[in-house]
Parts: sequence; structure tokens; C-alpha cells
Amino acid sequence: MSVSLLIILAFVVAFLASFASTPLARELAIKIGAIDVPKDSRRMHKTPTPRLGGVAIFSGFFLAVICFVILTPEIIGIVLASSLIVIMGILDDRKPIKAYKKLLVQVLCALIVAIFGVRIEIFTNPNLFSSSDYLLLGNLSIPVTVIWIVAITNAVNLIDGLDGLAAGVASISSICLLVISLMVSESNIAILTACIAGACFGFLPYNFNPASIFMGDSGSNFLGFMLACISIEGLFKGYAVISFAVPLLLLALPIFDTSVAILRRIKNKKPVMAPDRGHLHHKLVDMGFSQKQAVLILYGISAVLGLSAIVLTGFGALRAIMLLFAALFAVLISIYFFREGKDK
Repeated sequence: MSVSLLIILAFVVAFLASFASTPLARELAIKIGAIDVPKDSRRMHKTPTPRLGGVAIFSGFFLAVICFVILTPEIIGIVLASSLIVIMGILDDRKPIKAYKKLLVQVLCALIVAIFGVRIEIFTNPNLFSSSDYLLLGNLSIPVTVIWIVAITNAVNLIDGLDGLAAGVASISSICLLVISLMVSESNIAILTACIAGACFGFLPYNFNPASIFMGDSGSNFLGFMLACISIEGLFKGYAVISFAVPLLLLALPIFDTSVAILRRIKNKKPVMAPDRGHLHHKLVDMGFSQKQAVLILYGISAVLGLSAIVLTGFGALRAIMLLFAALFAVLISIYFFREGKDK
């Protein structure tokens, strides 16, 4: 069976399983009390909404993986650790878990995949004056891997603030990862990303504004964890020249939003893990955009970043930079004229 057919089948199976199981996840959330009640200005929804959408996303992903992905030791480690992430998320969706306990579980899961061989062992040498194009991490491989996985897991979790935002951004990143995986001949990783994308697309019809269900921590932590692991297994591992820049471009939106959030909280002398209403999606809504418009803008930015990563992989840095700046300039101009129109 060809790789293209396997990718299509994996996507379709993940989509159908996720789409079919989302109503069941909603009923389960209601029965166990996993409900997001809007009780502060940070939350953008007005009525209590069930969580646990992540259970449906994981169900679609898991079924497709079992059917179509070659279960290498690395993939087995990723699936096992992601299952633990989802279980933690389910418990947190029902009754909030303290931040340090969630962090410990994330570190444990990152260590599990590192033990199974999913590690950042090389990446591009940032020293332009060095004779070597890449750095070998050696004993630093595992701690760097853990930091990357935990950071991306939490970054995706933090952008889950508007209906459809995290699921859509994860879908776009997955599709871009799929294309890049095919470009660098990582067919098994491409099938794995198709499983992620299909599961997200199957959930999105229920999660668009106004959402009937949220993915909750069970979904956002799972998607962040999977994107972090796939970027390691598919990109960091064997393509040193682009191994650092491509994953950063693909995940630049959640990375930027989280970095700014951390700096903002440090400046305001607040705990780094304390939630606030200063994320990109909040800023766009405060500028006058509707939830749907804000989500579409962030989808567009995520797509531009993903396309730039694809261009960087296939056509070099110069074209990727030109594309990135041109597209982001167009986005900024569009936002400016929208605000001017609102003021009038």
C-alpha cells in the first residue's frame, strides 16, 4: 500500500472516530462534572461548557495509529507517554490539579519518550564563525529534550483560550509537519501527523464558536505533547541544517505567546504559571475583533509560519524569510485598516 493512501486512510479514520466520539465525550463530561464555568474575565465564553474534548481527539488518533502507523520503539514510547498526559488532563478537567503536579507529570512523560529514543541529539550551530554546521548535544540530549517537550506542551495549552483556536492551530501545524516529513522522507512520521490532523478536524465542528464542547487540558496538553514529540522525531533527528529553525517556525505562535506571557508575569511580579488575560487572542478581541475573526487571524498567522517552514525546508532560508515578512506585513496592514474602520 502506498504512503499516500496510508496517509489518506489514517486521516479519514482519525477524523471519523474523533467526530463520532465527541458527542460521547460531551455526555461523559456532563456526567462526571467536567464543566468549564465562566467565572472571570479571562474566559471568553458566557455559559457553562463541557470539557473532555481531548478524549475524543485522543480516541481518533489512537485508533488510526493502531491501524496504520508502524509501531517502532519511538512511536510506542510517544503513544504510552501521551496516554498518561491524557489521563492527567482528564483528572484536571474534572477537578483542577496544582500546576507543579502537572509539571511533574509532563517531565515524567518527556523522560519516557526520551528513554524510548525520542531525543534532540543534534541541531544547527548558532555560531556563524564555527567550522561545524551542527552541534552534538551528547549528555545534554535528554535535558534539552525534556525542556523542549514540556515547553511546547504548555505553550499549546496556553493558547487554548478561544473556540477552535488550539485545535485549528494544531491542525495547521500537523499538516505542515506532514508535508515536511514527506519532503525529508519520513513517511511513518507523515502518517502519524495525519492521525493528529484527522483527529483535530473531526473535533473542530463541535468546537467552533459557539462551541458545544472544549478540548480541555486533556486535549491541549495532548496536542502540545504530540507536536513537540513529532517535531523531534521527524525534524530534530537527522536534518541538522534546518533542525532548529523549522520546528521553531512551525510552533512559533504558541512559543511567542507563551514567552511574552512569562515576561509579562515576571514584570508584574506574578507567578509564572498564574493565568491572566493578556494573551494574543485576548488582545485581538480587545481590539474589536469577534472571537471568530480573532481565531481566523491566528489561523492565518499559523499557516504563514507553517508555509515558511515548508519553504525553508525545500527552497532555502532567503525565500522563507521573504515569504514570512511579506505575509506578516499583509496581516498587520489588514489589522490596521480594520481598526481604522472600527474607529470611524
